[in-house]
Amino acid sequence: MNRSLLFAAALTAVSVIGCTSMSAQQQGTVSGAAIGAAAGAGIAAISGGSGWTGAALGAVAGGVAGNIRGRQQK
Repeated sequence: MNRSLLFAAALTAVSVIGCTSMSAQQQGTVSGAAIGAAAGAGIAAISGGSGWTGAALGAVAGGVAGNIRGRQQK
């Protein structure tokens, strides 16, 4: 559990730093995936599931939602 949350936090920090030269759609996708991974890992850990599976599913869902949101911000 702790490794999953640490990985998700590190991924979020790296994605925020690397977003300066990206388009709004790309920023939304990366940020959404990072936030989704953190949320998925946390929810899975709380519910007793696999943190990695939760992070993977959360990253996919967050990336899709972030992509749509970023596309609308153009």
